[in-house]
Amino acid sequence: MDNFKRIRELREKTTLPRKELQILLETMTQEDENALYESARQVRESHYGKEVYLRGLIEFTNYCKNDCLYCGIRRSNKNAQRYRLSDEEILDCSEKGYQLGFRTIVLQGGEDPFYTDKRICSLVSRIRERHPDCAVTLSIGEKPRSSYEAFFAAGAQRYLLRHETINPEHYRRLHPAELTIENRVRCLEDLRDIGFQVGCGMMVGSPFQTIGHLLDDLYFMHSFRPHMIGIGPFIPHTDTPFRDHHRGSLEDTLHLLAVIRLMHSEVLLPATTALGTIHPRGRELGILAGANVVMPNLSPAGVRGKYMLYDGKICTGDEAAECRRCMELRMEKIGYHVAISRGDSLVKDI
Repeated sequence: MDNFKRIRELREKTTLPRKELQILLETMTQEDENALYESARQVRESHYGKEVYLRGLIEFTNYCKNDCLYCGIRRSNKNAQRYRLSDEEILDCSEKGYQLGFRTIVLQGGEDPFYTDKRICSLVSRIRERHPDCAVTLSIGEKPRSSYEAFFAAGAQRYLLRHETINPEHYRRLHPAELTIENRVRCLEDLRDIGFQVGCGMMVGSPFQTIGHLLDDLYFMHSFRPHMIGIGPFIPHTDTPFRDHHRGSLEDTLHLLAVIRLMHSEVLLPATTALGTIHPRGRELGILAGANVVMPNLSPAGVRGKYMLYDGKICTGDEAAECRRCMELRMEKIGYHVAISRGDSLVKDI
């Protein structure tokens, strides 16, 4: 079987035998790439058209109780300039986002005990009360099921929790001992069972990662059937133990985006900020490889440079309106358009 046949079979069946998928990822020529991206675009446009959905990202705290070895806001990083946004600052960011056309607000932060369940629920309910036509997405890490239930009852409808790597041994090499992939998967299953639209995903090119690990991730996600999948290249941070590791590649990330689109035709798939960090047109290339979501930053410009999960993050000095207009122009240049809508996932739970 050649790669053109593999791409066609992946599109038709949404999966391939493991060995065939590995060959496809490891032997991609320029012609194969073009065919893969074209197929991914066709599948994406058959479900979502030319629309690109905006997610207004509010990075409201860079405190984190965890010590993940790859992350710039890990608790052991004494050089991080810590901050927390007040409730009013968060609500002000969401208000500005709404006026700019955002209909999904993403509250993202480290696992910061300062923001209790009660406080998170209050923020969610206040945003929903002000803007009932908006979706609120949370990305605040691992919690007990009771916390997730409270967030859902308050009005949160989506939750992003990247699994990073499904392989237990690899997971242990990237995380402190108190964090396990088993608990991460438990969280994802709880979220789905409660009724959230759930997002998972992995780093591409993380330290010690093998093609086998990536295949494990692809087949895990194919089985789990998330509503959203977020992937991006690993980028080292100078104040972490992985400072000297090579970053993930643009090509590998784009290949995987396209493969994921063929395996998950209806999924919401972001072209991430990390992708834009490693290449000036990274987010555009992500959209052209099958992605359909971008996440401009609504955080106050004064704190953006402090939410540094990795080195070199883009758009740290821009105001929200600048990010919004910049993204609109970028999408128009490649033949797509920004949609003013919630952009709900078309994935249906079985």
